[in-house]
Amino acid sequence: MKSNILLLASAACGTALLWGGCSVTRNTIEPVGVAAQRQVLSDKRLVIDTGLRNRLQPIGINTFTGPGGSLKIQIEMQNTTGSAQKFIYRIEWFDENGMIINTPAAVAIPHSIERGETRVITVMAPTDRAKDFRIEFLKPE
Repeated sequence: MKSNILLLASAACGTALLWGGCSVTRNTIEPVGVAAQRQVLSDKRLVIDTGLRNRLQPIGINTFTGPGGSLKIQIEMQNTTGSAQKFIYRIEWFDENGMIINTPAAVAIPHSIERGETRVITVMAPTDRAKDFRIEFLKPE
């Protein structure tokens, strides 16, 4: 009797596998949200001088607000030419109402990118009142 029950149980399991197929349970882990997503290249906060438009190409802009409320930005630029490109950049900072914040850091900063090179420019806001920005890339005179 015991062997009949065992045989019947084996047959039932075999039939279930045949009809039900094999199923494998997998645990997958995915992030809740997409982290560090770059913004679209048509960002209005990025202004490029007409003399540089065919020479420097923006790749992306990342922004981060730190625990103390300070805004940090990273702009990735690529030199699309066969020679080094010199330029200056200037950042204007804006408060929560969209008003410009006058700071000594609003001066133009000289920079260069070698031919074909991609460079990340990282800047921290000079005050925690800064909630937005505009960056201008200008051809040196």
